[in-house]
Amino acid sequence: MPAASRPRINPSAKRIAIACQGGGSHTAFTAGVLQSLLRGMAPDRYRIHGLSGTSGGALCAALAWTGLLEGNPELGEALLESFWGRMSTTQFADFWSDQWLLFQQRSRSFFGLPEVSPYLLPNTGQDFLAGMLKEHIPFARLQSLITAQSPVLMIGAVEVLSGDFTVFHSHPRKGEPPISVGALLASAAIPEMFRAVHIGEGVYWDGLFSQNPPIRGFLSGKESRDAKPDEIWVIQINPDRRASEPKTSDDIDDRRNELAGNLSMKQELFFVTQINDWLHKKWLSAAHLKHVDVRFIPLELELDYASKLDRSPAFIQKLLADGRRKGKDFLDQLSRETA
Repeated sequence: MPAASRPRINPSAKRIAIACQGGGSHTAFTAGVLQSLLRGMAPDRYRIHGLSGTSGGALCAALAWTGLLEGNPELGEALLESFWGRMSTTQFADFWSDQWLLFQQRSRSFFGLPEVSPYLLPNTGQDFLAGMLKEHIPFARLQSLITAQSPVLMIGAVEVLSGDFTVFHSHPRKGEPPISVGALLASAAIPEMFRAVHIGEGVYWDGLFSQNPPIRGFLSGKESRDAKPDEIWVIQINPDRRASEPKTSDDIDDRRNELAGNLSMKQELFFVTQINDWLHKKWLSAAHLKHVDVRFIPLELELDYASKLDRSPAFIQKLLADGRRKGKDFLDQLSRETA
């Protein structure tokens, strides 16, 4: 969108931070939600303060953020569409390789299949992902696009050797790592599938082990309260609740994965709710803190853990469509609440 035709942003518009939980292929849902938000958020009411994400959520957040950096939300929509189209298994060999991986994952309860270290296999999957990221995000130009007023981007990972949580930041403080191809690969480096990513002296794994997704970073720091978000919208992949007790091995594995994925997210959100509570009780008076509302856009399809590896075109398109619908419904509900 040419600069002259972009709608002017209302300085009194609510500042929104969007946090994207990780979850493999399930985060195609996140891409669909972000497409609807980029298309439908009224600039006179809402302004995207920043995005954060972990693993697949980090990839989606980075693509949407790229469009915002370019001053073109429609570009963010197109990048999300293109990326997930390219990630789908459109080639015959790739499709059957992905289906074999799904079969292995879903057959663990019946067959004693061997586990193989990713260090003993070709690194083709990670190399392919790196290529897709470079194709869609102009890493060489990022620093020239980022200004103090640009939306922030935070990417979660964990440093394997120390166990320290790491956030790769678009506006890094001194000594903090910036956004890079490596940062996104690190956040998505599931240790059963990918090798750890080396950045500087650090060795990194998937951010599901740390902050899923980073949230408290939107509120911490010495920035004024007016420079922090008014609301945080969480695109949640793992369900909070299940209708029945998991009893089979597969169901138990599925639920363990969901709970692990939500644990760090709830720890991040506890920081927000605790600050809100203390401000309400007047136990805090710091000028740089504020009440922040948290809203959720959840994936509600009944899916198993193995499907987080499913890159079949039909499955990806189903998740994208569901995300677009949920994103539109979310904005429609907000409009009704404030009408």
